[in-house]
Amino acid sequence: MRDKLLVWAAERPERDAFQAGDGVELATIPRPVAGHEDLARVEMLIPPFGSRAVLEALPEMTSLRLVQTLESGVDWLLPSVPDHVTLCNSKGAHDAAVAEWIVAVVLAMQRRLLDHLHAQRERTWRDVVVGREWQPPYSGDLEGAEVLIVGYGSIGEATEKRLKPFGVAVSRVARRERPGVHPVSDLDRLIPGADIVILMLPLAPSTAGLIDAGLMSKMKPGTLLVNAGRGGVVDQSALLELLREGRLRAALDVTDPEPLPPDNPLWAAPNLLLTPHIAGDTPRRFRRSWRLAAEQAARLRDGRLLENVVLRGECRRSY
Repeated sequence: MRDKLLVWAAERPERDAFQAGDGVELATIPRPVAGHEDLARVEMLIPPFGSRAVLEALPEMTSLRLVQTLESGVDWLLPSVPDHVTLCNSKGAHDAAVAEWIVAVVLAMQRRLLDHLHAQRERTWRDVVVGREWQPPYSGDLEGAEVLIVGYGSIGEATEKRLKPFGVAVSRVARRERPGVHPVSDLDRLIPGADIVILMLPLAPSTAGLIDAGLMSKMKPGTLLVNAGRGGVVDQSALLELLREGRLRAALDVTDPEPLPPDNPLWAAPNLLLTPHIAGDTPRRFRRSWRLAAEQAARLRDGRLLENVVLRGECRRSY
């Protein structure tokens, strides 16, 4: 009788959506993980995001064939995954959740809901829209706004789908040019015309610090910069200066580093809406990710091709 495929996974309330069928054993990643008696049996790993203990134990997982993330970003894993192990992400599972966060913060910033919330807490009835008690950047509706999506993939497509009914014009940029999508080299030309710049870039050598002081200085006054990709894509010092000057506005779900230290000046920056990397964190999204992980386990068990492969190892052995 063949052993079951052993899957170690993070503990989450949505994990009941993992239904891979016979031949798959799902177990919670133990604490401590180092030195555990089953380390050499694990063939598939679903790690908790950013877990240093799991990364350090990877070399001991001598039977490991697949690392399947619940997220789309895998930059934190890339340096640690052994050459023979396949790494797959959860692309597609959180498109809707992240796109909804982007639309939510765009509307909140355009209509200056943060200013109204502050006025409410101060019990002050004041108009923060028409310019009597505040300085630019200006608020406004979305009708006719020029939106630039940088890092256009499945989340970008989902975002565009949700923004289009507001009457915006969308331009698209990705690392690889394709029909309807500009290359990154066109950013210098496209950024000056954008009212809203939405970033969904992964962190890689080619994207680290891509949105630098030079590019941000070309944005028109009042441009809204939204980052739902990775914090390291943006020069945060340059952004902070432009926020303080009132030249730009921003909504950030990601920072560098994370978590953001309590003494980091971004916490007190004006014209900024900051959330703690939760754009894709909804129960329905996680259930979609767990269902995808279950399908991947079944594929691994049966020797079928895997989906969402980022790094390919040797994962074709059948059970």
